[in-house]
Amino acid sequence: MSYKTDWFRGIYPALVTPFTRDGRLDEEAYRQLIRHVLPHVNGVVPCGTTGEFSYMTVEERKRAIEVCLDEVNGRVPVLAGTGCPSTRETLELTRWARDAGVTGVLVVAPYYLKPTFNEVYDHFRALDKLGVPIVIYNIPQCAGTHFRWWTAEGMLLDLENVVGIKDSSGDMPFLEALFEKVKGQVGIFVGHDEIVQAALAAGCDGAILASANLIPDIWQTIYRATLEGDLATAQEWQAKIQKLVRIVATCGPTQAVKEGLEMMGIPVGVSRHPILRGGSFRREDYEELRMQLEMLGKIPQADIVYDLGDRQVTTRVAATPHTPRHVSGWTLRVGEGFAGPPFHEIAHVDLLIGRRDGPVGRAIARSLERWGSERGLKVISERPLILLVPTVTIRTARQRELFYDFAAEGILLAVRQNIENGFLPEAALDDLAIIVNAFVHPAASIGRRVMLNNYKATVQALRKAIEGRPTLEQLFEEKASARHPFRYAP
Repeated sequence: MSYKTDWFRGIYPALVTPFTRDGRLDEEAYRQLIRHVLPHVNGVVPCGTTGEFSYMTVEERKRAIEVCLDEVNGRVPVLAGTGCPSTRETLELTRWARDAGVTGVLVVAPYYLKPTFNEVYDHFRALDKLGVPIVIYNIPQCAGTHFRWWTAEGMLLDLENVVGIKDSSGDMPFLEALFEKVKGQVGIFVGHDEIVQAALAAGCDGAILASANLIPDIWQTIYRATLEGDLATAQEWQAKIQKLVRIVATCGPTQAVKEGLEMMGIPVGVSRHPILRGGSFRREDYEELRMQLEMLGKIPQADIVYDLGDRQVTTRVAATPHTPRHVSGWTLRVGEGFAGPPFHEIAHVDLLIGRRDGPVGRAIARSLERWGSERGLKVISERPLILLVPTVTIRTARQRELFYDFAAEGILLAVRQNIENGFLPEAALDDLAIIVNAFVHPAASIGRRVMLNNYKATVQALRKAIEGRPTLEQLFEEKASARHPFRYAP
């Protein structure tokens, strides 16, 4: 095959841009992030969509590109995002990037005013005269303009310095048209994390991905396996990471990636406003992302001491920087979890955990003595002691089945998993009592979703109770983005 360039292939992370608490570019954190991904990637992309380029000044973008070039030091190509809303600004930044020494530039179609395709073509034709390798960037969900195959074909083949395209639309028919029209003449990259393996197997030359900040090694495994014709391995790994990349792709990628990196011990700050903690990347998404990173072995293990009062139990768990290394206060600890979809199968769990000979254990004993099954209370485990309490009155046989069979199964699965992973250490089970107040919608129907959602909500509630989350600092920080899950208004 003949390409206009041979460097535009493989896995390229769309680097997040780290910011300090006062909003400045965090250069040391940026270097740390680049060092984290470099062993596993074929190139890097500073100041792309995931890098929040649209929230940065031109001078900030220049400095981020300079830092990236310096840290990479020629080891892999640097494809810098230089797209701006106007042609004048794009020309200025692209010219500067060329002179700074980037390998190429990634340029999104001018956005906001949605120019016509002829205007977009003329925009790239003006850039073509600068003589720097250009990768055109199709991301209609952000730019508002979706290239058509004939428009992309014209820019890719008519313009001398356009060496490839990144397509983040997730539109497989569009990609297939590109393979038909320009495959072998320019590089074709996929930018939608959820379809990477399929796109690579269909003919893409590589991928530029937000999630490659988190799992660059796994993406490299998928890329290499596909290149070598080992589709079974590539498909197996795509399936393993599919939930993680779905969260990143659909739940606010800048904040999702940044909080995921923080969980892994790579602090890069938070996104710039208007993006908020707990906004498009919701707290339930945070817990889901953490579980996925744990399953992939991306969160380091640490020893945690549980001070049960009369004795201490040491356990080893996947610990984020926010996981306390010493947990006391087992008189009473409180946690809450929420999980969905769909709406009618949504799970909401309020949970109390504490010593069996303390307030939680006594509350279980008194409740059973006074009300027992009259109020729908049921002990579903003896070790640890778990009392299941319904949030809404159980009225029908189907509701009883969904609550006491499916929801209870999900809750017990969450407890068993946390015993296995150390958050509920075996040596402490005889000491602990748990009250689970669980919600199952009266109109719920899909038993498996009720089970899975209660499993996820219980995992969240247990972790929050044990780790003491949310902290006061988190509550004050996220008060502006707090929303009731059943409402769209504040």
